[in-house]
Amino acid sequence: MLTLFHSPRSRSTRIVALLHELGALDAVRIEIVDIPRMDGSGRTDPRNPHPEGKVPLLMEDGVAIRESAAIVPYLAERFPEAGLQVPPGDPQRGAYLSWFAWYAGVMEPVMVLQATGLQHPALAATFRGKAEMEAQLLAVLARQPYLCGDRFTSADLLLHSPYAFFGLPGVPAIDAWVERCRARPSMAFAAAFDERHVAG
Repeated sequence: MLTLFHSPRSRSTRIVALLHELGALDAVRIEIVDIPRMDGSGRTDPRNPHPEGKVPLLMEDGVAIRESAAIVPYLAERFPEAGLQVPPGDPQRGAYLSWFAWYAGVMEPVMVLQATGLQHPALAATFRGKAEMEAQLLAVLARQPYLCGDRFTSADLLLHSPYAFFGLPGVPAIDAWVERCRARPSMAFAAAFDERHVAG
């Protein structure tokens, strides 16, 4: 049995949306746990097996799968009938996998550095900045509706999620992509799921 350890209104909310997209809500048990929050609320939950007390964490047969950039493609391949993956042999496979590495290695660090106001020449040389990051997205989204072409994939679900949470960047082609992704029923489902569990 697959188990997702999830805390409402956190990075794991996008995994709940993914489970809805995959039609996998009956195949994955969602365990609601607490996490320490940036505002000082919350706590490390002893029921959460994540070694750092974070979410999302996916468990299958005693094996832990950590980090959204690993969990998202793992689940997309675990439930291939939904068509959210780019399978081996597809010409877009390499580009698809590259987006997950780029998210973890560039996109999220750049957004965290921007949000905290941290600046240093070594950080700029390693990760570049907001303008360079968005130029990479724009180079693709100016010519096609989604990251891997004409269809929504799990890469779009992951990479649009920070913008959906924090706000649009003010770049028309990127904003339109975020809105296309955000308009999917899975996003409304995940938000409603979180509201029910926050209220409960």
